[in-house]
Amino acid sequence: MEQTSENQTAEQNEIRAKAEECLRKKFHKAIFSKFTKAVVTYKLLEPEDKIAVCISGGKDSMLMAKLFQELQRHRKFPFELKFLVMDPGYSAENRARIEKNAALLGVPISIFETDIFASVYPVEKSPCYLCARMRRGNLYAKAKSLGCNKIALGHHFDDVIETILMGILYGGQVQTMLPKVKSENFEGMQLIRPMYLIREKDIIAWRDYNKLEFLRCACKFTDGRYEDGKRKKVKELIANLAKDDPEIEQNIFRSVENVSLSMVVEYKDKNGVRHRFDEE
Repeated sequence: MEQTSENQTAEQNEIRAKAEECLRKKFHKAIFSKFTKAVVTYKLLEPEDKIAVCISGGKDSMLMAKLFQELQRHRKFPFELKFLVMDPGYSAENRARIEKNAALLGVPISIFETDIFASVYPVEKSPCYLCARMRRGNLYAKAKSLGCNKIALGHHFDDVIETILMGILYGGQVQTMLPKVKSENFEGMQLIRPMYLIREKDIIAWRDYNKLEFLRCACKFTDGRYEDGKRKKVKELIANLAKDDPEIEQNIFRSVENVSLSMVVEYKDKNGVRHRFDEE
């Protein structure tokens, strides 16, 4: 029995070492360099920050945790990390998988429970939107109670461009996920998205290269009836367009960096005041 335990530990250490080493070599350009570029470009980290790295158990947030650990090894200034897992009502199997993967990859997680799934399940209209708001509010509250001033979420490049198109096609508005947002309800808190420039295909490649299995989605609303169905359609639309023009994805991303206010019919300023093109 003791020999078996030692073999398992050795195997786990080997998996962890490989997952970390490939971020320095094989996936350095596609993943780690883009992570650090986002951190620098959007000024996501400052000295003495205390960041709650929010882990859902999926590939994106687990990779984000490893990237933060790698960044901390090469840090130019001091900052702290708290690896925070909110259990909104996971099944025992899904919770166990999160704990197993965190231990396997050497991520020291802290778990706290909520009843969000139970609260949202009876809701018919926009349950995904409500769930996301409740999850974020709980993460902010817990992070602040731990002395953190920022929460980090694992949204990546593909999430950003899909959100842009979803806003246009389904919301009738032009907006995007921002790389950094000040909280309106939790004073002194910010949300950051350091995976902002990383492509999902590269995250998948890292996962598969290391033969890791993460949660795909533990939510009860992923049968295509709600927002998830819309996002899936937009993802497929972008993929089809990109087959004919590889620049499509970058062009969607750049579209919200190159907005000419003089060439739109109407826009809202930061105070919500509307302005028309024909104003002096």
